[in-house]
Amino acid sequence: MKKALITGITGQDGSYLAELLLEKGYEVHGLIRRSSTFTTDRIDHLYRDPHEPGTRLFLHYADLTDPTSLFSHLHQVKPDEVYNLGAQSHVKVSFEVPEFTADTVGMGTLRLLEAIRTADWPIRYYQAGSSEMFGGAPPPQSEATPFHPRSPYAIAKVFAHWMTVQYRDAWGLHASNGILFNHESPRRGGTFVTRKVTRGIAAILARSDEYLYLGNLEARRDWGYAPEYVEAMWRMLQQDSPDDYVVATGEMHSVRELVEVAFGLVGLDWQAHVRIDERYFRPTEVDELCGDASKAARVLNWRPSVTFDSLVRLMLEADLREAGIDPATHIHEPAGSTA
Repeated sequence: MKKALITGITGQDGSYLAELLLEKGYEVHGLIRRSSTFTTDRIDHLYRDPHEPGTRLFLHYADLTDPTSLFSHLHQVKPDEVYNLGAQSHVKVSFEVPEFTADTVGMGTLRLLEAIRTADWPIRYYQAGSSEMFGGAPPPQSEATPFHPRSPYAIAKVFAHWMTVQYRDAWGLHASNGILFNHESPRRGGTFVTRKVTRGIAAILARSDEYLYLGNLEARRDWGYAPEYVEAMWRMLQQDSPDDYVVATGEMHSVRELVEVAFGLVGLDWQAHVRIDERYFRPTEVDELCGDASKAARVLNWRPSVTFDSLVRLMLEADLREAGIDPATHIHEPAGSTA
């Protein structure tokens, strides 16, 4: 039975990756930060008492800012694969807590790589990169596109990316970087714009809110479906040789389009409910991100299948249900739809 160790297992990607690996027969170990409140809701459906026979999911307290905890759990678990998904991952927040972001995202990666370098058994390592590393570089962005980061988060991710390459080249680690473009799901955090929109619509329909406050509507992004993207992570570590891969849909849509599609599904005029709040603008904006994932298609045989419109719909349906609203009574097919 293969063993995998996942940092950030309680996040969106960590929860989907844990599901995938358990389905593939892995024993999965997740590192979580100690908190006075429970933060495991995304993986509660997977968790079983470790005393029960057949349990294959185990959680351990650790932190990317604490090298001792990383070293001790790595050597205790002795995983075959390590997936580093832990981070302070909100771009706007990184401007407010730049040092913490750099410590967890950048130095946290270095601490984990150094722990892996000391292992006396083979480990395959996945580093979660981000399309934000491309920043101001014009689209489409591929593995050959120079990085031009425009936030503390993106800068820390660039550090983590090149440190992963360094440990691969210098120490022979099987270490791969996945440069994932925006990927969403009903498990996306509520402060990210896609989930903010779909939850906002649910709140408007439930009459608990009248307005949805957003920032830059003209920012354009490449949005995919998170469960498909964690499949790409796993495929990277199944290759004979490590490498770096862009994972994306190759389609770009603006936040304005996201809003129009989501509000259109429930027959609401978005302009009557959306308000712009300049507090949500970034000090340095990234205008356009659109990935070229042809290498992932060629080498990993990975291709996305969930379309932008389908993604918005499934997220909206989930948030309506969470608000106690029946999606069937509120979601309408847009004019001209063939669905």
